[in-house]
Amino acid sequence: MKHPLRNSAFLACLCLIASRAATAGGGGKAEPGRIRFAAGASSATVSGHLKGDEQTEFVFGARKGQTATLRIESTPRGRYAAFRLLQPNTAFASRYDINYTWSGALPHDGDYHVWVSLRPTEKVRSARFRLTLTVR
Repeated sequence: MKHPLRNSAFLACLCLIASRAATAGGGGKAEPGRIRFAAGASSATVSGHLKGDEQTEFVFGARKGQTATLRIESTPRGRYAAFRLLQPNTAFASRYDINYTWSGALPHDGDYHVWVSLRPTEKVRSARFRLTLTVR
């Protein structure tokens, strides 16, 4: 004889396990967005929206000796979105430095990470940004 309560309890338990598994990955760190260049292009632009203390990460690949130039613009117009350029074992800036434009020779082959963050004020709590990267 089938026990409807036992089957219901089993299904409820199964649903709980499945929902926990589905949400477990949601609280971790998101993968950075890769900045890709169109064929033959030396620059690319990514954009997004930040609010409060949100930040987002992008990554791009480059070779030693190439020159990278980064520039960020915010809407509303002003210095609300900023970036930091990071690469393992390389000190481009401290975690407290804020950049709106940066250009320099890259010291290593590999991936470079760009963290974009909002610098909110009393009046501006969110902003759109456009980050342009040029590598030559």
